[in-house]
Amino acid sequence: MSHPQDLSLVQQAAAIASGEIDPREVLDATLDRIRERDPALRSVPVVFPEESREMLDGAPRGPLHGVPIGVKDMFRLPWRGPRDGTAREQLPPGESAVYRRLHEAGAVIVGVTNMHFWGGGSTGHVSAYGPVGNPWDPARCGGGSSGGSAAAVGARMIAGAVGVDGGGSIRLPAAYCGITGLKFTYGRIPLQGYTHEFASMDAAGPMCRDAADARLLGEVLAGAPIPAGGPSALRIGIVRDPFWTDLDPEVQRACEDALEVSGWTLQEMEITGAEHAQIAAVARLTLEGLQTIDADALADADPIMRALVKYEKLLPAELLVRADLIRARIRRALLGAFERCDAIAWPTVPAPAPAIEAPVVELPSGQHPADAPNVRQSGFGNLAGVPGISVPVGLHSTGVPIGLQLQAAWGRESVLLDAAEHLERVTERAYVDALPPVAGAPA
Repeated sequence: MSHPQDLSLVQQAAAIASGEIDPREVLDATLDRIRERDPALRSVPVVFPEESREMLDGAPRGPLHGVPIGVKDMFRLPWRGPRDGTAREQLPPGESAVYRRLHEAGAVIVGVTNMHFWGGGSTGHVSAYGPVGNPWDPARCGGGSSGGSAAAVGARMIAGAVGVDGGGSIRLPAAYCGITGLKFTYGRIPLQGYTHEFASMDAAGPMCRDAADARLLGEVLAGAPIPAGGPSALRIGIVRDPFWTDLDPEVQRACEDALEVSGWTLQEMEITGAEHAQIAAVARLTLEGLQTIDADALADADPIMRALVKYEKLLPAELLVRADLIRARIRRALLGAFERCDAIAWPTVPAPAPAIEAPVVELPSGQHPADAPNVRQSGFGNLAGVPGISVPVGLHSTGVPIGLQLQAAWGRESVLLDAAEHLERVTERAYVDALPPVAGAPA
């Protein structure tokens, strides 16, 4: 039998259910691997062996019975209040909806995964627990804000983790770390007991090795089955402007190659308002969260973040109205677009994961801080509320993964998971099964 953490989420669940593996051994092996591999990554900064063992002792015989899962530092647990990547407890301990769904499925929450401070960045390099490293190169960013979940899965420390995506926070780190990350349709997974429960764009989702694992964990989080087996002959919309422009050439080539080998029907299309999605998403994310930042919380932030928040508090509320007008225009345009195609596709991130010491990306237009071009690729899906998935489709010459993003109509997560499984087959699982150096692959 392989090391339990070398098994996929589906394999772990099946082996425990059949009695082939003792779930206590799986939990112990998981904690050992976190101790062994995580010091360079800082992806699971908090574990709680006693509480995890108590959770296992009382675990019902659900679909994830005995399977260790990581949870982003934004959800209430009965024994721990979430910190939101800061040094302070943001909510008191208690039962979040995500905790209840995992508990009812028999899962064991093994630890809290690291995240970008306040969820306010796409790189993960700012956190009270230290920057999240990338399992393919610990000196590079693991992504944000759900970077700890992505890095822990990528490093084969846990087989599945929960993330939340308000502006790309599942899909972006999934692309950086070479895993499969699924953002659900807005509202499909309940977010009671979540630090940003007020947010109008946030959606939770699974972060796993491949689509089958994401389907299993996604079904648990959604509390409903996601049937497999849809048509493989999909119609894919290609929105060139602005999502296929100003990209790292290797990223563009890998995503185009994946679409070419897919055998899908590709069709160019335009979506009204897409060119304004980036600024509208940033305005929404920024302004609706300001009311939660008090003087004590602001004192915890670094000087640049404090200055930024003080500036943002001067922005007029009119910007929210403008952002929502753009959101409405995009949603109307998508209604028509999804009559002509099954999904839309573009690169998840425009460039490979940058260095932690200098989180900037090189694009044909020049050097940019990573956040702005990243949100250009991801914020559209949050404004629209549609589900989106990032699938690993290549390896950059810098040694870090490349991800392709697919987005489907509201409630059509099944289309995305079927599409991801199809891409895995046509690429012979070359990228979902690839091991980073921290997991034993040669450097």
